[in-house]
Amino acid sequence: MKLTVIGCAGSYPGPESPASCYLVETTDEAGRNWRIALDFGSGALGALQRFANPNELDAVLLTHLHPDHCLDLTGMFVYARYAPDGARQGKLPVYAPPGAAERLGAAYFTAPGAAPGRHEEPGSSDLNTVYTFTDWSDRTEFRVGPLRVTPFLVDHPVEAYGLRLEDAAGHVVAYSGDTDECDALRDAAAGADLLLCEAAFHEGRDEVRGIHMTGYRAGSVAADAGARRLVLTHIPAWNDPQRTSAGAARRFSGPIDLAATGAVYTTEGVS
Repeated sequence: MKLTVIGCAGSYPGPESPASCYLVETTDEAGRNWRIALDFGSGALGALQRFANPNELDAVLLTHLHPDHCLDLTGMFVYARYAPDGARQGKLPVYAPPGAAERLGAAYFTAPGAAPGRHEEPGSSDLNTVYTFTDWSDRTEFRVGPLRVTPFLVDHPVEAYGLRLEDAAGHVVAYSGDTDECDALRDAAAGADLLLCEAAFHEGRDEVRGIHMTGYRAGSVAADAGARRLVLTHIPAWNDPQRTSAGAARRFSGPIDLAATGAVYTTEGVS
């Protein structure tokens, strides 16, 4: 598997990066390349176009419905429906917590108000004309092309899922989404070749639990799960990334990276 960081800023787009979005690519036995987006947060659609044609995505996996993880699917709706170089062929599968269609539809739709006339075509505000939404089910595995995907309900103030993606060779990419340290994330990351893990909080400053991890807690999850490589992400622009990385290194002795837009990782290493 190959993972390209599209956006990695925590909670809102930062000066160097959109909010959360990661492109996973893998090839099946017939040689077909599959492209899957993990989350699709604020600003992601613009950056994604540097790395892939958005209309060639095979699926989008939304860990939860906070704007920094899903909101650019409203822009993707326009791209998929109206792009002059060719609208998308077939609906885009979107796997998400319950209510995704309603939440994103409400974000996209605007009542005409005092507009002098209506010129929209039928269905032009109906996201179901472009997307096929499927609700997550905790620890229920499914397939996207050659990948086995398993969602794990994690510890966040809204319904949120960590993800485990495994290819035919047994290579594993795990993604925390947004969560505090929890056993479900350890299960998702067990033996992972790459753990993409949020670390939005700082030890000694952010004391509230059940929302985000610190670098130290992300390192603890990676160590406990036996992950091979830890990539720290979802770090807000007001945080010191080096402090985050140093905290993770207190618990995890393997390779530690700070996610950055454009960085490319594989289940064998990093480029």
